[in-house]
Amino acid sequence: MHLTRRVTLALVAATLGGGAFSPAWSQAWPAKPIRIVVPFPPGGGTDIIARETSQRVAKATGWTFVIDNKPGAGGNLGVDSVAKSPADGYTIVLGQSSNLAINPTLYARLPYDPQKDLAPIVLLANAPLVMVTGLPMPYKTLADAVSAAKARPGLLNFASPGNGTVAHLTSEMFQKAAGVKTQHVPYKGASQAMTDVIGGNVDFYMASVPTLLPHIRQGKVRALAVTSVRRVDDLPEVPTINESGYKGFDAVTWFGLLAPAGTPRDVIAKLNAEFNKALKQPELAKRLGDEGADPAGGTPEQFAALIRDEIPRWGRVVKDSGAKVD
Repeated sequence: MHLTRRVTLALVAATLGGGAFSPAWSQAWPAKPIRIVVPFPPGGGTDIIARETSQRVAKATGWTFVIDNKPGAGGNLGVDSVAKSPADGYTIVLGQSSNLAINPTLYARLPYDPQKDLAPIVLLANAPLVMVTGLPMPYKTLADAVSAAKARPGLLNFASPGNGTVAHLTSEMFQKAAGVKTQHVPYKGASQAMTDVIGGNVDFYMASVPTLLPHIRQGKVRALAVTSVRRVDDLPEVPTINESGYKGFDAVTWFGLLAPAGTPRDVIAKLNAEFNKALKQPELAKRLGDEGADPAGGTPEQFAALIRDEIPRWGRVVKDSGAKVD
């Protein structure tokens, strides 16, 4: 009887301690709302993808998701807050290229390690970027933009949603390819930049297609080129940089969910399975497509491999651009 009692107490202790019996605990997961931290302001591409995908999963499962926009430091504040959250599956983050692949090189002191402090769940979407200009500006084509920049070297400006973002570095890649140089004007998020772009206070602006597509459709800005190799279905009339004389030019941003490192594997598996199911829904694929994004999906291991490969790729671009944030 004493042996039975000791075994029973050991089992209870192991279960409460989250050890080998954590799968039994996580079978009841989720027992409360799941918070998705979006490390950028509302209205941008990251925010749109977080809301669209989580709504589909919520509808299918009955789970509750709460979107928590936590912008700052190029996405670092939001990602770091999740990296330091309890690894219980109730706090996850929608990371993207900037804060997972670029910032490790861009920032001298990054408060988290994307590969050690976070557990990849699933890659949600990929999206090209688009270069736009305000309607008051004289540039009608990408060639016009390049000609003007060459005629006035260093005098035109090229805005982005922030220093070291995919948009900033992609614009630096393009300037290098075109042999031009402009002044970089970083904004704190895409939404804050739009007033100046629409008003013609900046010459050029680059951001993800999901972010800028509504403004392009409403006729508020003029699209000059997209950064993917192939044209975007929702912007069929907009040429690619690749076809505009810069062969091989290709840059996209990607978005995916991650949890704090140490989150139970079966919780990761449940989230991965449900979001993969959602991404296969024609309605969601169309909705993301309407916003200029392509549904992705896959395993946590595949997402981890993408992050591992993208860090050195974007690191080279950061070094070439000279961008640095202390």
